[in-house]
Amino acid sequence: EKDDRRVFGERWHSDVTFLEKPLLGAVLYALETPATGGDTLFANMYAAYEALSDTMKAMLEPLTAVHETEVPALDPATGKKAQPMRLEKKSGEHPVIKVHPETGKKVLYVNTTYTARIKGMTDEESRPLIDYLAAHATKAEFCCRVTWRPGTLTLWDNRSTQHLPINDYHGMRREMHRVAIET
Repeated sequence: EKDDRRVFGERWHSDVTFLEKPLLGAVLYALETPATGGDTLFANMYAAYEALSDTMKAMLEPLTAVHETEVPALDPATGKKAQPMRLEKKSGEHPVIKVHPETGKKVLYVNTTYTARIKGMTDEESRPLIDYLAAHATKAEFCCRVTWRPGTLTLWDNRSTQHLPINDYHGMRREMHRVAIET
């Protein structure tokens, strides 16, 4: 709404990776869009994996990440620890490098919203690795940008992409319809 200062999901993420079986994908349809702003970035996790060095791939291959609903982060506006989204506490584990069930290709499967730590590592050991992988995964060369207009429709595979809604349309309204696709 026009008065909102935050958008839902305003950090890079794949949807609900804290579930044992995250969503297959999603469809988003724009009904009302701001005159400017409100775009969404998408990152290709196949390309992010492929660009890693062979040594990094070998190190990551056996690792499992713990994904949770309440992963604290820094608020980009203040630099202070932000409150996590208020969701029912859930936790799931996924390989850091997943094999896509349909393509058989490997993808990097961590994100800053839900990846809490690497299993078997302390938070202090995990966080720098997760932060590095998250920054790597969202480099410009792996991303595309969708500029929304009424009638724009997107469909994405949640198992091989991440997305980030851009929070730059304060004072304007954006209404979208979303359909989640379960596996």
